[in-house]
Amino acid sequence: RIKHFCMFLLYCWSNFLLLSLAVGFVDCGRGGLVRFECSNPSDFRIEADGVVYAVRSIQHSTLPALTLLIKASDTTTQQQWVTQVRLTPSTLSSQQVNIPLSTSITQLKRMKRDWVIPPINVPENSRGPFPQELVRIRSDHDKNRSLRYSVTGPGADQPPTGIFIIDPISGELSVNKPLDREHISNFHLRAHAVDLNGNQVENPIDIVINVIDMNDNRPEFTHQIWNGTVPEGSKPGTFVMTVTSVDKDDPKTANGMLRYKILSQNPESPTSNMFTINNKTGGIITVAAGLDREKVPQYTLIIQATDMEGNPMYGLSNTATAVIRVTDVNDNPPEFTAETFFGEVPENRVNVIVANLTVTDKDQPNTPAWNAVYKITGGDPTGRFSVPTDPTTNEGLVTVVKPIDYEISRTYVLTVEARNEVPLARGIHSPRQSTATVSIRVIDMNESPYFEPNPKLIRLEEGMMPESTLTTFTAQDPDRFMPQTIRYSKLSDPANWLRIDPNTGRIKTIAILDRESPFVKNSLYNATFLATDSGIPPASGTGTLQIFLLDINDNAPKVFPQEAEICEKPEPNAINITAVDGDLNPNAGPFAFELAHRPSDVRRNWTITRVSGDYAQVSLKIGYLESGIYEIPIIITDSGNLPMSNTSYLRIKVCQCDISGDCTDQEHIMAAGLGTGAIIAILLCIIILLILVLLFVVWMKRRDKERQAKQLLIDPEDDVRDNILKYDEEGGGEEDQDYDLSQLQQPDTIEPDAIKPVGIRRLDERPLHPEPQYPMRSAAPHPGDIGDFINEGLKAADNDPTAPPYDSLLVFDYEGSGSTAGSLSSLNSSSSGGDQDYDYLNDWGPRFRKLADMYGGSDD
Repeated sequence: RIKHFCMFLLYCWSNFLLLSLAVGFVDCGRGGLVRFECSNPSDFRIEADGVVYAVRSIQHSTLPALTLLIKASDTTTQQQWVTQVRLTPSTLSSQQVNIPLSTSITQLKRMKRDWVIPPINVPENSRGPFPQELVRIRSDHDKNRSLRYSVTGPGADQPPTGIFIIDPISGELSVNKPLDREHISNFHLRAHAVDLNGNQVENPIDIVINVIDMNDNRPEFTHQIWNGTVPEGSKPGTFVMTVTSVDKDDPKTANGMLRYKILSQNPESPTSNMFTINNKTGGIITVAAGLDREKVPQYTLIIQATDMEGNPMYGLSNTATAVIRVTDVNDNPPEFTAETFFGEVPENRVNVIVANLTVTDKDQPNTPAWNAVYKITGGDPTGRFSVPTDPTTNEGLVTVVKPIDYEISRTYVLTVEARNEVPLARGIHSPRQSTATVSIRVIDMNESPYFEPNPKLIRLEEGMMPESTLTTFTAQDPDRFMPQTIRYSKLSDPANWLRIDPNTGRIKTIAILDRESPFVKNSLYNATFLATDSGIPPASGTGTLQIFLLDINDNAPKVFPQEAEICEKPEPNAINITAVDGDLNPNAGPFAFELAHRPSDVRRNWTITRVSGDYAQVSLKIGYLESGIYEIPIIITDSGNLPMSNTSYLRIKVCQCDISGDCTDQEHIMAAGLGTGAIIAILLCIIILLILVLLFVVWMKRRDKERQAKQLLIDPEDDVRDNILKYDEEGGGEEDQDYDLSQLQQPDTIEPDAIKPVGIRRLDERPLHPEPQYPMRSAAPHPGDIGDFINEGLKAADNDPTAPPYDSLLVFDYEGSGSTAGSLSSLNSSSSGGDQDYDYLNDWGPRFRKLADMYGGSDD
């Protein structure tokens, strides 16, 4: 036995103590391991060899109050010993570095062995009787005085309460009901001993109660039905699946150690032991060959799990079902249901199913090992057939993908091979039944005639006269075994130039072919014809005839542009012109430009100069030409083999220009474009309008005077000046008159148009096209402006040999408020044209010579 402990004190510095204490024990022949514990672990630490260390600095003044309790425990017998250590300060001088401390060792107190309780093992599911005694607790102090015992912890005073009870006087600990290890496997209680005053006489002691497992639970599979797969044809030893079960009993004991085995196999084909199971892990593997899905697609195994390491006498068992599905592999090739299949198809038909090829396959339907793929291996060198697979029925659909001609081949014999989407399993070969023959008969149909070539191109010169034969456009009938006749008709002829013979296909003209027609594009004219055979039903085909028209010189050139402007004086006075010709080269340019000989003033006033083969320049020959509109006849000749000439009129507007060359005398040009009679009519209208306005003003003044005279006689109460007076409404203006005022504006319009020669118009006549809008004059012009305006119009009328009678009205564009001019008769204005050259009147004949003498003579 251990008798006592030895303690050693170390030293402290100045007012701090660093302690090292060695505690030893005397072994009484027992070799058990002793564990040390210190009552003040925050300040001191005890090692396994019994040496106590101070874990922090300790003040010198606190040493008398320090008392340590050292407890030693035998880990084998659970016996305990306690000793007390008191620390006191030493009387050494403060100059010493190490100050020894005196110690006093108390007598070792031996605890009674009954107070140390080893772990208690209690079997679960005990049948009693209850309460059932487990252990008796006694203290050595119960000899001197009466003690009271109690227990605390889960199962006593903590949930679940009431399982364990203790006799407070005798210390007898009992269990009050059966225990369940699967619910709580152990309990940790603490026993207490106090005197009658409630003072603790012993330190609490721990009581450990272990619940001993009993085999009271059967194994339970995690699934009642287990599903697994294995490919057909698998070799022995192929892993299939693993089944597992659990047992609530202690797995460290035989109660929870499970073993598996196969109780039955259904069906027992080809043997009753196709599978085996690992009795510890539950892994199922194959042990025999011969798995064939087509014969046995599925196996059902009854698996048993038994505890007690599979002891059939003491162990508890449970069962589950393992369903093993045999998966398919391609070990069966497709086989045709017949050696030869038959079909027929009309010629020239595509995307037509000719025959349905049926096969059988023992593999699992709708899988790659069952789906058939068809391939034509012979009889179709031109690739006119294909054999797609019907995804629903797995049939091969022999389909025409290119037109078939009965006249070329009347029958086809195809060789078709069937395979699966995946290759056959190793060792399996395609049998003869995987190849079949397909015999196809072609049905003759009435085919459409066809033109050869199509389109047909011919070259002709334009201008070919009607009833001229162009060509023969015939069609071929592909039906060699159906003698038929073909008739022709016209399907499209935009210009209606052609006619085709319905029997021979000969094409003739019914109008002149013109290359410049709008129906001809790039010298090419297209006409479409129809050929119809006499079959039942009749068939027809179309052909296109392309006529390339060669150009001939049948179009005269014309001047371009047809209108231009030129200034009176500033240089340069030139207009660039060219010519347009509907013909092509060499029947078009280069062109020759020439001014016409009539009238004579054209060559006198104008000149034309050739710039290049296609351009010329028209310019004034004289230094000055009055503003106006002139039409210049120009003769243009092309370069054809038989040249064609044409006289075109270039309309030139001569105007006053500024420095930059822009026209500035728009009003003068408009005035020059009006006839003399129109100008006189406008002036008369202006004078009449002014007279009417003057009379109206005089009448209004007179009426005001009369109203003022009457107001002197009216009583003020009868004054009605503030009343509303109603006057007669005004008329609708010129639109309400019975006569046509437009004749006053342009009296020469009453002349029939047929009298005037084409292209010749008077300079004072209104232009055919709308005149441009010119700036308006001020509302109150100077009287001298009107005089100048009338003189200019009179001068223009005198110089115009085509003017109307001399007493006719002249049309003026400007309406003034009054006129200071005298008589407008040209008889009184002969002196104004004295500087005019009238000699050219002698060239007009005897009737104009008198006028030449009257105007061409001197003032005498």
